[in-house]
Order: sequence, then structure tokens, then C-alpha cells
Amino acid sequence: MSTTVGQVIKCKAAVSWEAGKPLVIEEVEVAPPQAGEVRLKILFTSLCHTDVYFWEAKGQTPLFPRIFGHEAGGIVESVGEGVTHLKPGDHALPVFTGECGDCPHCKSEESNMCDLLRINTDRGVMINDGKTRFSKNGQPIYHFVGTSTFSEYTVVHAGCVAKVDPAAPLDKVCVLSCGICTGYGATVNVAKPKPGSSVAIFGLGAVGLAAAEGARISGASRIIGVDLNSSRFEEAKKFGVNEFVNPKDHDKPVQEVSTKNKFTWFNGGHQVIAEMTNGGVDRAVECTGSIQAMISAFECVHDGWGVAVLVGVPNKDDAFKTHPVNFLNERTLKGTFYGNYKPRTDLPSVVDQYMKGELELEKFITHSVPFSEINKAFEYMLKGESIRCIIRMEE
Repeated sequence: MSTTVGQVIKCKAAVSWEAGKPLVIEEVEVAPPQAGEVRLKILFTSLCHTDVYFWEAKGQTPLFPRIFGHEAGGIVESVGEGVTHLKPGDHALPVFTGECGDCPHCKSEESNMCDLLRINTDRGVMINDGKTRFSKNGQPIYHFVGTSTFSEYTVVHAGCVAKVDPAAPLDKVCVLSCGICTGYGATVNVAKPKPGSSVAIFGLGAVGLAAAEGARISGASRIIGVDLNSSRFEEAKKFGVNEFVNPKDHDKPVQEVSTKNKFTWFNGGHQVIAEMTNGGVDRAVECTGSIQAMISAFECVHDGWGVAVLVGVPNKDDAFKTHPVNFLNERTLKGTFYGNYKPRTDLPSVVDQYMKGELELEKFITHSVPFSEINKAFEYMLKGESIRCIIRMEE
């Protein structure tokens, strides 16, 4: 790889030329990294629902042509001026958010929301100079969340690259770049269920299953999966989910509680989860983005000690509405971003958990395709057939 340092690299990339149309494998030019940047050779990448959402251009400003992809594992090809924590040959995971190390958030032990490198889905250029590092025949091709891993080579801000154990298999740990850490961290870092406790997981997609995995590893005895799609229940058992609720099977809200010894604005009736758990679950993690699921997750936790954590991203016009007495009765509502993990600082330790056998990643990976068949990964996800599909860059 040393012969390419400082040179423009020509390589294959899956380019999205317009919304919702199949990606096209093209030869593109990838410029060398500038100050504070890293050029990575991507070996494995995986498809996340966020890629599909922005590829479909639903609910945001379309930006094309673009190279999507943000869950990946690769090897550092070269580094730009001032980059000291990475060197050519290092194994690394690019991440859609970053850690500059200098802002108040990075200096705080309580936050991972870097001021400089926080996710920006609208930006298609590098922070350094406002230009792209990808082009084809002189035409710029836009980046996606600073990663653009559907390319054999990509350029990423160094603060968005985590160096990991070179012994870790990149075709497994690449899934930690986004969804798995988001759900897993929401449980172990934010909800923090105690051994023997009860946890409700709202939404059993990849993020929800990762949240369930966190509950399993934490020693929760009752893990209740809530989803409108009952076909997801069997798969969820692999992640420790041992009870299930489909709201469509009930004629009352899953969070609606009995008025006995309660305040009357709960509107009467018996709620499904409260009935199952003698008053509510100890912890709830919401992973859908549905505003009703968010309200349900909060209102179904037990008074006195219950904690609900919101993970899903709502629509921009949604409003969270609940009665203030739910807070006065000592229920806690929290939010989380990327599972509260600082990418550079914390991601290596999550990889180590996998290497020690504490965290199981294989069960998240349901499909694998060569790079030339990347559109199959989109088909699998759109049909609801995959949790994570690994895309092998080298065929």
C-alpha cells in the first residue's frame, strides 16, 4: 500500500446516482487524505437501515451522486498531516460520528456528542476544505456521514476512525460501527439493568436486538420484546428475548396502567406490560423512532425506579406527550446517541468484549454478498430478511 501514499487512487465504488435506483459499480478517483484525515482500504462493509433511508431520499434533502455506507472495517492506507493515533497498516473501524478530543463534549466523561464531528447527514463534503475526496471524470461524488464505505478506498476524518485489535476479524466487528453499538450501549451504558431485572425492548430490528443482547449480558431475567411484526419473535429468542407483545393483539395500550392506587389520568383499564410485570418493567429501551412507542416505553416502566431510554429517531414534527406526574412518580426518561460510546476511546473495548466471547456478533450477521452484488443487500433489507448483510470488498 505504501506506493499509493500521496497519490490519487483509482478504485471501484458503488455509486448512487439518483434516489431509489440501484447502485452502480464505477471506477472512481479517491484523493489522498489532507490534514487531519485518513485514507482507508475497506475490506468489509455492511448495510444499515440508515443507508437505505437516505438512498430512498425520504424526509431529507436529496444529495446525489453519493457513495453510501457507514458500517465497515478496513486497514489504514495513509494518513494526513497531524494524524498521530493512526499509522499505515493499522486495522480500524470508521464511524459516522467522531471524537476530536478537544471540545467540551470530548473532554466530558458524560458525553460522546463531539461538537466538531457530530453526525451531519446533509453534509457531503470534508470538513477540512468543503470539498469531496471522490470524483469520476472530474465530477465530484458526495460523501455520506463522513464515511462512504461502499468504496474500496475512502477518506475519513481521523477523529472518526477507531484503531482496533488487528486479531479481530473485520468481517464480524465491522457491524459495531453503527447499529449494534447503538442498541447495545443504550442498554449497558444508559439503562443499566441490574441482574434479575425486567427489560422491555420496543422494536426488534438490528438495534433492538442489540439492546436485547445488552440486557441478556447484563443478567436481566425477563426480556420482553415489543414489535408489530410477530415474525420477528422467533429470531429474537437468540438474543435473550423470552417474552413477547404485539400491540396489534391487544385492544389497550401496552403502557396503560390500572387506576387502582394510581392517578386517574391513566384513563383506566389494565396495561399489558404492567399486568405482566406487577406494575411495570424496571427498564425499557425504545428502538423504533415511533413517537407512540417512545411514549409507551416511558409509561410502561415501574414507578419509583423505572428508567426508559429512547434510541429511535422520530419524525421532525413529532412531539412527546405524557403527564408530568409520570416524572413525579419517579420514572426516568433518557436519550442516547450511539450508545453513549466515544468512538476512538470506547470502540476498541467493545471489540475486546467480542474477542473475549462476552459479546456475540455472528448472530447479527444473516447474509453475505460480494461487492459486485451489493444491490442484493438492499433487496434483503427491504424485504425484511436481513439483520446485517456483510459486503465483501475483495471477491
